[in-house]
Amino acid sequence: MITTLVLVAVYAILAVPAAILFIPWAMITGNVEPLYNISQLISRAAFAAAAIRVEVAGRERVPAGLACIFMSNHLSNLDPPALIPRIPGRTSAFLKRSLMRIPILGYGFKLGEFVPVDRDGRVESAQESVAVARRVLEKGIHITTFVEGTRSRDGRMLPFKKGPFYLAMESGAPCVPVSIHGSERRMPKGSFSIRPGTVHISFHAPLYPRNFATREDLMEAVRVAIASGLPDWMRA
Repeated sequence: MITTLVLVAVYAILAVPAAILFIPWAMITGNVEPLYNISQLISRAAFAAAAIRVEVAGRERVPAGLACIFMSNHLSNLDPPALIPRIPGRTSAFLKRSLMRIPILGYGFKLGEFVPVDRDGRVESAQESVAVARRVLEKGIHITTFVEGTRSRDGRMLPFKKGPFYLAMESGAPCVPVSIHGSERRMPKGSFSIRPGTVHISFHAPLYPRNFATREDLMEAVRVAIASGLPDWMRA
């Protein structure tokens, strides 16, 4: 419980003044980089204060100078603030549309060109999200997606959503598989309690959509890569 309070307190204390300073700056200048960078520093500071260590492997495998699609498994609400600050360069991400409506935070997401996703199951909604994400990639900004679409309750990998792979095949952007584990122990799905400890993040070699005949072939290759960086019991 203490760890949870520390994490929330650091975010609250640092995020409000950062928003007051950097959101107007982004609006006036059109430059969102300072807001993005301070957000990542706040996430790092909150994790450090809460004694949550993030160990990263394979970051040198990320292609330099290319907008990539980072594809990760998903175990915990801690995954995005653990992963995004460790991605080289600036990244957008697929995000539930409801989060875009949160005061201040949601506006920050919009300025950061995060991609809203509707979970209504309509093809039109999925196509709209993919089109927005493609425009973001064309600006040289990465896209980060948790390809299972939701957090795994028991840690084992879930089926992947198809949307990110439509985006990959249409855009041709390199896909960087990412394995996360340890976050399921720090903050399990369904729990508001956060525990100190280590989160492990592994970046794998990029996969290029042009090398795959079908979307399904690419999806399977991403699954194999992510699984290779997870403990055996998570790979089922």
